[in-house]
Amino acid sequence: MAVETITRHDAAQRSKRKFMIEAASIIGVALIFGLLLPLILPAFRLRLLGRFLSLAIVALGIDLIWGYTGLLSLGHGIFFALGGYGLAMYLNLQLPQGQLPEFFSLYGVNELPLLWKPFYSLPVTILAIMIVPAIVAALLGYLIFRNRIRGVYFSILTQAALLVFFNFFNGQQKIINGTNGLKTDTQTIFGALASSPPVQRGFYITTVISLVLVYLLCRWLTSGRLGRLLVAIRDDEVRVRFTGYNPTWFKVLVFAISGAIAGIAGALYTVQTGIITPNAMDVAFSIEMVIWVAVGGRATLVGAILGTLLVRLAQTTLSEQLPEIWLFFQGALFLSVVTILPNGILGGIKDLQTFLKGRRKLSTYPSLEEDPDVQKEREELES
Repeated sequence: MAVETITRHDAAQRSKRKFMIEAASIIGVALIFGLLLPLILPAFRLRLLGRFLSLAIVALGIDLIWGYTGLLSLGHGIFFALGGYGLAMYLNLQLPQGQLPEFFSLYGVNELPLLWKPFYSLPVTILAIMIVPAIVAALLGYLIFRNRIRGVYFSILTQAALLVFFNFFNGQQKIINGTNGLKTDTQTIFGALASSPPVQRGFYITTVISLVLVYLLCRWLTSGRLGRLLVAIRDDEVRVRFTGYNPTWFKVLVFAISGAIAGIAGALYTVQTGIITPNAMDVAFSIEMVIWVAVGGRATLVGAILGTLLVRLAQTTLSEQLPEIWLFFQGALFLSVVTILPNGILGGIKDLQTFLKGRRKLSTYPSLEEDPDVQKEREELES
């Protein structure tokens, strides 16, 4: 018993050291992105990279629920758009006392709707960007998970919810300008134009910091007992119920966290794009978010970031150089990943390492191969 306790303590210490090393590495890379690139890249390219990094944030949220929990959401555009609209509403209210955003006059609105009034405050706006998408995700998740709906039926329901929100936002001309959306590049923040290079550099640095914090949050959530429970739900939910846990509340929790992460990503993407419209809730865009994670590698977190950057950079480069045929290259990339690298780029690298080491691959928790207890037990069995 004492030996087992010491072994578990050593494993925990090694896991903690590994987490610290990984966190230091991520922070080091973030410093390069946040301090060096703004000095090298022109304003347009820096703004473009900022959008890609903000999309990597939402990819982390999807990897958290899909890669680790087995919940394939095709409706994350809802939470992404809610975050974008929240920050856009704040920017549109940066006007002299008594004035309303311009579009209200087009529809004969003379008084600011009650929904807008909390967004006069920046702290309230920042909280709303995270809390509102989290609440919507929690309510939607509870309605689905309490009926034990999962798998493809869950994916279909999230996509159906996406269509409902898309049509609803399209029809709200008097509140959020309907299909025209809300502009942010012509607004001011702290007295400066939001689209000016200095402000955009500030948004870019904020995006880099947010990406690091969200990554560390996801890594922390998936490296402890909660992470093991989420993977257990993914692999065998029925057995988890038999052990005395109620998977419903854990799935609601992780879905709400993922929704909040998408809200943060939507807000940062909006201010670096210059506009938010209901097209952020387009079905194809939500499916593309899933593709980024699939390309990089599920249940790796780093793969979600890598996949997003690779796909978006490839889209940008090919559309600039070969605008007529770049979609064919994009399709070929996705087909190659599905047929040749079904576990994504990082998954393929891990499979190759396993093959070269002559070990049998374990199709379960991603960190199991690196677990010190598992490695020690394997060595004892081999000896």
